Amino acid sequence: MTTTTAQHAAGQAVRPTVRVVLVDDETLVRVGLRLILGAEPAIEVVGEASDGVDALDVVRRTSPDVVLMDIRMPRLDGLAATEQLLATQPDARVVILTTFDTDEMVLGALRLGAAGFLLKDTPPAEIVRHVLDAGAGRTTLSPSVTDRLIASVTQRPRDERRTAARECLDQLTDRERDVARAIGRGLSNAEIASELFITVATVKTHISRILEKMPAENRTHIAICVHEAGDV
Repeated sequence: MTTTTAQHAAGQAVRPTVRVVLVDDETLVRVGLRLILGAEPAIEVVGEASDGVDALDVVRRTSPDVVLMDIRMPRLDGLAATEQLLATQPDARVVILTTFDTDEMVLGALRLGAAGFLLKDTPPAEIVRHVLDAGAGRTTLSPSVTDRLIASVTQRPRDERRTAARECLDQLTDRERDVARAIGRGLSNAEIASELFITVATVKTHISRILEKMPAENRTHIAICVHEAGDV
């Protein structure tokens, strides 16, 4: 994220700017998103792409904080583009924005490392909030998507789920559990670092170790495990 020269010159409180790339094969959708996000001073749209192939090039040239990615597009769909993008730029925050929210798409996107999954009927103000959250390092999901994700991991009896979750957390060191609990509360890496008096780099190291020890593929799964264990 960047800050504006005007803010520095005026001596105002510096507010980070979230740089965003829009990826959608429908021109009207991109125009609408640009208008919605452009009204927020803390967001700057730095590029657009009409398919996954162009998206990889635009993201490489602009290095955005957040990529709003459609799924169904010509040449290279959003899931394939997300996988390729994160393989080369793991710090990018990809938020899937689509009309479809099937279980396969939701779980597939999150397994690939997407930072969020939103539906196109999400109110404009909520889209802005989700983009800002993603830019701050938080995972962001539409309510209906959250319900689907929870349903996918809650098919076992509650007691069995809690036992399994606690067994996963028992594998962690005390500090790793602190980080996992903070993720469960929705804190970003920077917020975790501040709360635990450690560096962001150390937070990332702890998260990598947590992912190695737990049957989790991203921080969303870590958060679910913490909640299942009743350890928030």
